[in-house]
Amino acid sequence: LMAHAIVALVGRPNVGKSTLFNRLVGRRSAIVESFPGVTRDRHIGHSKYKGYSFIVIDTGGFEPDADTSLLQQMRLQAQMAVEEADLTVLVVDAREGWIPADLDIFQSLSRSGKPILVAANKTDVPHLDHQSVDFYRFGIEQVFPISAEHDRGIGELLEVASQLVTLQEEKPKQEDEQLIKVAVVGKPNAGKSSLVNALLGEQRMIVDSIPGTTRDPVDSLCFFQDKRFLLVDTAGIRRKGRVSQKVETYSVVAALKAIERADVALLVMDSTELVSEQVMRIAGYVMDRARALVIVLSKWDLVDTRQLNIKKAEQLVFDKLNFIDFAPLVPVSAMKGDRVDRLFGLIQKVHGQYTRRIKTSDLNSVMQLIVERHPPPAKSGRPTKIYYSNQISVAPPSFVFMTNHPEKTNFSYERYVTNQLRHYFGFEGTPLQLIWRKKSASRERGSKRS
Repeated sequence: LMAHAIVALVGRPNVGKSTLFNRLVGRRSAIVESFPGVTRDRHIGHSKYKGYSFIVIDTGGFEPDADTSLLQQMRLQAQMAVEEADLTVLVVDAREGWIPADLDIFQSLSRSGKPILVAANKTDVPHLDHQSVDFYRFGIEQVFPISAEHDRGIGELLEVASQLVTLQEEKPKQEDEQLIKVAVVGKPNAGKSSLVNALLGEQRMIVDSIPGTTRDPVDSLCFFQDKRFLLVDTAGIRRKGRVSQKVETYSVVAALKAIERADVALLVMDSTELVSEQVMRIAGYVMDRARALVIVLSKWDLVDTRQLNIKKAEQLVFDKLNFIDFAPLVPVSAMKGDRVDRLFGLIQKVHGQYTRRIKTSDLNSVMQLIVERHPPPAKSGRPTKIYYSNQISVAPPSFVFMTNHPEKTNFSYERYVTNQLRHYFGFEGTPLQLIWRKKSASRERGSKRS
């Protein structure tokens, strides 16, 4: 399974990095935004733009304290881009032309040998395009005049980007029934490494451990009871130098990379701390990317179970993370080996639900019961009808409902239908995607919400 390419946006303040980021990433995931208290990281997002699919990072969001000099801030941005990204877009202001800081950053990015594209932003009208000629004096082969504000020139920029790195087109995932890909994610020091070592264990036989390069994570293939599991990016965060001050933020990037390549995420929380802001952020990404999920409470051996039993821990976790309350939660002690073997069974179980297909006749029978019990909101006094339902894909299970008023199926009704589908069919550990379409004579028009 290929990871999505990571594209980093680098540049001075006020050149339009955030505008470009918002243009590429578009509307945030409704499922996660709808829950209060979920921190969204507005600097890392998944882009589906004009047929291309990739991860985009606005490095401006990773600047250190304001008293750091502009050049130092930009050098940290550049370092982040070089370490984490496959391709960097240096955003400059077409109206101002080059300033020395731009050139300094371009040269430091060039030393990495990774591809760089220069985007001259704010060319809001075509006659400003010629001003970008100024940028060629420094040996830059191609400058892309763009307007992030008015959506000009971005398609051309990505067209060239896709020739330098693989900006994938979104394809249906090919299911390999024999191999389940698992990402172990969580904040630093939550016990991920100990858990991975316990999962691999001597008796499991590591078939292959591929050394990581800057591009390739370290994956470990292991067996449990004749089933194959690929633990994705088990090397953890390979940080170096000055960037360690921002290690928490970078670890979110590392988690995102692993989630992209996996079918199942193990979200590891330190039992002595439970839900931190960073854990909420990573849980949000798992939902954004619609992966199967198991929640692991690590270091359970350090917990006084008279103070915190499993039921209480579960309540505390789901009070804050109610948007992933479909996920099984298991306390483990990697040091003692407690319940580690049970994880393999849970991974198989949630993966089975993630790739499960429901018979259309069963789905429609159940939907009839669901709608009778609680009909969708009416429109101007006219009842909203759901004519029929169909499962269109797996990984995750995705359902289309044909209705006369798709716009009336609001978030709370969607939540109700989701909970009812779980009540009747299970679907433990997997997100569900619901799509509402208008039933019309042509069937060409439609409304889609996922």
